[in-house]
Amino acid sequence: MGIAGTSGHAAELTAGAGRYPLSANLELFCMFDKGDEQGALGPRHLMVTGWRVTGPVSEDKLTAALDAVVARHEMLRTEVARGGTDQYQEVHPPVPVELDVVDLPGDTGRPRDELAEEFVNRVEGTTLSFTKLPHVKAVLGRFDPVDAVLVLVAHHAASDGWTMTILVRDLAACYAAIEAGVPPELPDPRQYRQFSAWQRQHLASPQADTSRRYWQQKLQHAELTAVPMDMVPPPDQISAYATHRFLLDARLTTDARALARTLRCSPFMVLLAAFEAVLYKLTGVRDLVAPTFTSGRGNQEYAQTVGPFLNLIPVRTDLTECENFTALVTRTRSACLEAYSRELPFGDIAEQAPELTRPYAAGNLAVISFQLFQFPYTMNGQRAGSLELSEIRRRLLPCQASTDIPNGVLWTLDILPSGEIAGHIKFNKNEFLPATMIGIADDYQRILGNALAAPGTSLDEICRSGS
Repeated sequence: MGIAGTSGHAAELTAGAGRYPLSANLELFCMFDKGDEQGALGPRHLMVTGWRVTGPVSEDKLTAALDAVVARHEMLRTEVARGGTDQYQEVHPPVPVELDVVDLPGDTGRPRDELAEEFVNRVEGTTLSFTKLPHVKAVLGRFDPVDAVLVLVAHHAASDGWTMTILVRDLAACYAAIEAGVPPELPDPRQYRQFSAWQRQHLASPQADTSRRYWQQKLQHAELTAVPMDMVPPPDQISAYATHRFLLDARLTTDARALARTLRCSPFMVLLAAFEAVLYKLTGVRDLVAPTFTSGRGNQEYAQTVGPFLNLIPVRTDLTECENFTALVTRTRSACLEAYSRELPFGDIAEQAPELTRPYAAGNLAVISFQLFQFPYTMNGQRAGSLELSEIRRRLLPCQASTDIPNGVLWTLDILPSGEIAGHIKFNKNEFLPATMIGIADDYQRILGNALAAPGTSLDEICRSGS
């Protein structure tokens, strides 16, 4: 069966058991809704993650384990009604998961790790309609009876990066339990509709009102910092996203961690400061507003919950009189701590700052959002009964047909167990040339390296050294 094929298991949406209010996250997805072909609820706005699997995979047991995961997590079988003013989420009974099985070439003279990465890229080019349930499917590529690649595909409106680690952990536990003939040992999860109810209550609290006042003052006259596009596509043109990938050596990670310890901040803040330096070089703007992501799981009761929690937070950092990289990191640290302690859903923040999202509507500008992967439950040689799973994280091959994002550019870093940093930039090929993204990634690597080598050097000199 080909990758784009279907087993016929996906079920059309039908009347379900109950209707519940949307979360603020789902409301934001509905705001970026561009129909069934693109946008936040389109078939390419997906999370795609791959694992190498060693051992004799049983397709029947894997299918049963996938179905158990869908039964366990309601959001994977929740319809989001987005038409008109009556928007809600409706939980439906479990339906079987599509499992597509593909034979991979075993002996080509090329490393299997490279072939596995190519396979994950190919799966990234497939689609998953949000109008059908469940919101997850799986593709199993077999090199031979004991060497395979498992790729999970989940719609982003039902998942996020944290969710993907929960899904594979639960899938491994369910597979092992089915193999052993015993119930899986997993914590009872709270469901996403429960989070939606809690969030609505929280957003009506005095604490949330205090946070709104902070954002109203903090983002006065502020716009998200944006970069000019290479090309301006027609308004009705369907997006065509690609991914450029790059690798930063382990020395940079070691140096970033050392500077973070010295300045009493996190490596994320050091890496974000270098990203801000790149934005400054690209735009000349000193009053930067860089959007970055949080897990959106500040309430730990929902740490085990599957759903779209990821939240965008604007970090405003003033580079005026910022004499060197050390000062930039210090200011970035303060800005992050302020923002995280007053986190609200992005849509709520934007309501307090009418000018913030203006670049999204400009037509010739793109906002670059920054994130560092920091997820729990990462599989790296973990057992699942007779199987062993390791996530494919060190990905270096570009992807010419990638998953979509609602708009703009997505910049992602992942600190690998080796200490290297795997980076990728997701961009719309109708807006940017690949050479532009390669150049920005090269600038980041040079600016970060020079800043870490001499953090007392002036910011302008560090940015010039990235040319």
